Amino acid sequence: MSVTTPLGFRASGVTAGLKVSGKPDLALVINDGPEHAAAAVFTSNRVAAAPIHWSRQVLSDGRVDAVVLNSGGANACTGPEGFHNTHATAEKVAAVLGLSATDIAVASTGLIGEQLPMEKILPGVEAAAAALTEHGGADAATAIMTTDTVNKQASWTSAANAEGVSYSIGGMAKGAGMLAPGLATMLVVITTDAVVEAEGLDAALHDAVRVTFNRADSDGCMSTNDTVLLMSSGASEAFPDMAEFTAGLTEVCATLARALIADAEGASHDIAITTVNAESERDAEVVSRSVARSNLFKAAIFGNDPNWGRVLASVGTTDAVFDPDQLNVSINGVQICRNGGIGDSRDLVDLAPREVTVEIDLNAGHATATIWTNDLTHAYVEENSAYSS
Repeated sequence: MSVTTPLGFRASGVTAGLKVSGKPDLALVINDGPEHAAAAVFTSNRVAAAPIHWSRQVLSDGRVDAVVLNSGGANACTGPEGFHNTHATAEKVAAVLGLSATDIAVASTGLIGEQLPMEKILPGVEAAAAALTEHGGADAATAIMTTDTVNKQASWTSAANAEGVSYSIGGMAKGAGMLAPGLATMLVVITTDAVVEAEGLDAALHDAVRVTFNRADSDGCMSTNDTVLLMSSGASEAFPDMAEFTAGLTEVCATLARALIADAEGASHDIAITTVNAESERDAEVVSRSVARSNLFKAAIFGNDPNWGRVLASVGTTDAVFDPDQLNVSINGVQICRNGGIGDSRDLVDLAPREVTVEIDLNAGHATATIWTNDLTHAYVEENSAYSS
């Protein structure tokens, strides 16, 4: 259940010495082919890290042979030296693996505004290359963690076709805070052994990201380093039905996105906010996100208080189509707001479980969208107040 589940991939995760904790901090994933098609989605933050600028160039021809990722330093806001360091990292990977640097994607995560210690990165690349294995997916997933408490992996395998051939999709993700679209803040590598050209990968990835990672919204903060990279080896020799492939990819992305929310820094509740009966999917997403971004609502859930007034107040700030006198809100199955007013007793709502479901009924159409978020806790403030110290 990892990036090495599909055929044709090897991975590793090693300790290069970037983290003072001594934990693994450098990962490498290589596509051994025979195909090397790739697609990616990157942060929409205009203040983008050096690896983003580099990897966008690499992806311009739809080919990636390997990706190197480090935790312990974002290499963001580091100027020309930071871009040079990204280039040097790709050149090192290319040299030790016999590849071209222009086919090596680079990703980084960690503190913004500090140069990477290249005297540690470059030997770390050599160590990671030496450690590559077909069973190295879990090691790679561990090496990209920062404030994550667990590594995050997922996989999906198709049913066999008439010739008895199946294909797999595997993935790993890093992320536990600064989760907000466009793109949830994270590093994600997804692999498949299906035979899919770059254009098909790109279309499938954008469809999957739209309804998964872009609907994970932990704290409304967007990073400078967000990367979701999809690589195809074609090693299974399976030519998939693209609808099936996109569905499988979406399942992997959804599992990883849900794991990001579940590991959000200091959270005590995972909250699914679903808006139903909206005039459009766009309206449903806007309404759900407005509630997910409300610190008042998130603080109430932390306090086990089903304060539906804070939900309605957030809904009312949007431009979605609705009649305020026809709004219904349910929390954990109890309709505590009915027709824009008082519904069932809020005392009936049990907020003790980790998972909380909020349903907002606009009574304006037939569209639906869900945003996953988490509560606002003391632990979140404490962890993020000391992140750089």
